[in-house]
Amino acid sequence: MNGHTAHPIPPGVLEELRTTDDAGRVPAPVTDDEGGAPLRCCLRRSRAGEHIALVSYAPLRRWAAATGADPGAYDEQGPVFIHAEECAGPEGEGLAFTNAHRTLRRYSSDGRILGGRLVEGADAFAPALREAFDDPAVAFVHVRAVEYGCFLYEVTRS
Repeated sequence: MNGHTAHPIPPGVLEELRTTDDAGRVPAPVTDDEGGAPLRCCLRRSRAGEHIALVSYAPLRRWAAATGADPGAYDEQGPVFIHAEECAGPEGEGLAFTNAHRTLRRYSSDGRILGGRLVEGADAFAPALREAFDDPAVAFVHVRAVEYGCFLYEVTRS
C-alpha cells in the first residue's frame, strides 16, 4: 500500500464497544435492511441483512491512553458503525472508502493536530496521503468522512 497501513478498530476495542461504547452507552444492534453503512471493524460497507451497531468511539483518547500522550482538547468521540457481533476483519488490503470526499487529519506523536486536507475522490487520495507522511512530524493520519466528520480509520507508515 505504498508504505502506508490502514487500521480498522482493533478487535479488543471492538469487543469493549459492543458492550459499552466510549460515551458509556450500551449499543442497540439493528438489522441493516439496505446495506451501505461504512463498517469500521472490517473497512467495508455493510450488506443488506447484516446486524450492525452505531457506537460512540474516541480513537485519539484510546491511542493516548495506550501511548501516554495527552491530546488535550483534541480528544473527541463520535459515531461509527461496527458489526454487532465479531467479524473476520478487513477482507483485503488497501485503503477503504476512498471513492468520496474525505478529510485527512494529520497528528503528531503527542496527539496534536498538525493540519488537515480535503481530498476530492479516489484519484487524489493516495497523493494526499503521501504528502501528509512526507512531513516527518506526522505520526499518523485519521481519515474522516466530510459529510458527517466521522472517523473512518487510522493510517500509519508501514
